[in-house]
Amino acid sequence: MIERDIFERIARTIDAGSRCLRIWPLGGGISSEMIAFEAVTADGATRRFVLRCLSEEALQVDAHATANEFTLLHGLHARGLPVPQPRLLDESRVLVEKPYLVLDYLDGAPSFSPAEPVAFVERFARQLAAIHSTALTPALAFVPQHVPTVQRQRRRDVRDAVMDIAPIRRVLSDGAVLSTTQRVLLHGDFWPGNVLWHDGRVVGVVDWENARIGEPLADLAIARLEILWLLGADAMEALTQHYRSARDVALDALPYWDLDAALRPAFNIADWARGWPAFGRPDVTESTLRAGHAAFVDQALRAIEP
Repeated sequence: MIERDIFERIARTIDAGSRCLRIWPLGGGISSEMIAFEAVTADGATRRFVLRCLSEEALQVDAHATANEFTLLHGLHARGLPVPQPRLLDESRVLVEKPYLVLDYLDGAPSFSPAEPVAFVERFARQLAAIHSTALTPALAFVPQHVPTVQRQRRRDVRDAVMDIAPIRRVLSDGAVLSTTQRVLLHGDFWPGNVLWHDGRVVGVVDWENARIGEPLADLAIARLEILWLLGADAMEALTQHYRSARDVALDALPYWDLDAALRPAFNIADWARGWPAFGRPDVTESTLRAGHAAFVDQALRAIEP
């Protein structure tokens, strides 16, 4: 845990004369640590922020990931997308042992048991479509190009997977099947844990370290598997139709991108299952994730090879 006096110094850096009132950890993912803190300014106003540090593993993949996320959030916030406004970037490793950024705290929370699943899925889909509709200006030239999961895992032995991915690898062996018909801004990990809600509306999309430029179906496929796990197959198909109504895109290649998305948890599904009890969903277990994953792969293979 980062020492309190460091948050005092960070608060003063953001706004001279501020002092830190309290700090508390936020639930983060494998790739990051997030700590919220509340500060009071010299004129008595109270403000909340989030300090975000990427893991060393994430920084080894991209040493500039923290700075890139800071720059991207600046641009997306200016365009009106519901992302936290970045306030501070520090890559010096002096105050904190890893590069970090400080963001405005958003008053919202992920929803893992939505009271209105139908409305939830529609708004979730439309938010993804809004991200994909972001204009690709020269200001986004620094965002890396998306690389399909099958290519990133090429050196990993199929025998090391904890699920049967040989049929997926066979279908995706010809990289041409993962066609790119459009190039858009991808979130890269658009799942319910990265979407914040308040009073039934989306108030934030967070964790942008995996943002890429690439095929929108790659993002849609990730979201489809996550919604299948969370709410079932009917909700997954509803998500797809809501997305398509918001963005007129061809879905011919979607089964191939579904298979590519299915490779993501293939080597560590137990890690993916571990956090669900803390999300208030003890019913989501490694067993249910495996069953959903198998159904997801099966529907994609049947669409490709009826």
